[in-house]
Amino acid sequence: MEFLQFLSWACIVFTVGMFSTGLTDLKKMRATQSADNVQFLPFLTTCLNNLGWLYYGLLKKDGTLVLVNTIGAALQVLYIVAYCHYTKSKRRVSAQALAAGVLLFGAWVYFSLFLTRGELQLAQLGLVCSVFTITMYLSPLAGLVEMVRSGSVERLSFPLAVATFLTSSSWTLYGLQLQDYYIMVPNTPGIITSLIRFFLFWRFASVNQDAPTYKLVQM
Repeated sequence: MEFLQFLSWACIVFTVGMFSTGLTDLKKMRATQSADNVQFLPFLTTCLNNLGWLYYGLLKKDGTLVLVNTIGAALQVLYIVAYCHYTKSKRRVSAQALAAGVLLFGAWVYFSLFLTRGELQLAQLGLVCSVFTITMYLSPLAGLVEMVRSGSVERLSFPLAVATFLTSSSWTLYGLQLQDYYIMVPNTPGIITSLIRFFLFWRFASVNQDAPTYKLVQM
């Protein structure tokens, strides 16, 4: 039980720290009064992911999932509101946010009204959240392949790679302790992609030692 409590706190600290990396983009938008060099979709998809896991945590009565994803969703909403304020492409951003809202409402209707509370509801929601999380962890792979081709890690964030590794590892162990494979399995790709990032830093960071080897970017 003590180890599970330790893992719970590790999940909270590491995950909130990873979500807080978006504050760098928020600071950049405020400083430049523009969202031109900031990506919107990572904020939106992370918010959807947080809300899905928040619902899963509420159904399972898991305080760690509820707390982490409440904070995560609140931060993503803050980033989304800031982006909408500073962006020049308000119509495109509004369309994407509306589509996400429709998707979220449809998912809520299905899981809340069409499925009765119980193991089936929890299993289907866990499966959807797992697939979504795996997709998010694997989405940067195309960029990593391009970095291998170019031999440059300028756009890669070493602090974010460390945060992702610690977060994924803590959630994987947490899910293993609870024997909840919906938590454990989707976080495994995060460990793998983080190790790939570490390898790229080791392999290419010394190519251009006069130039900065990395900078913070939104995952």
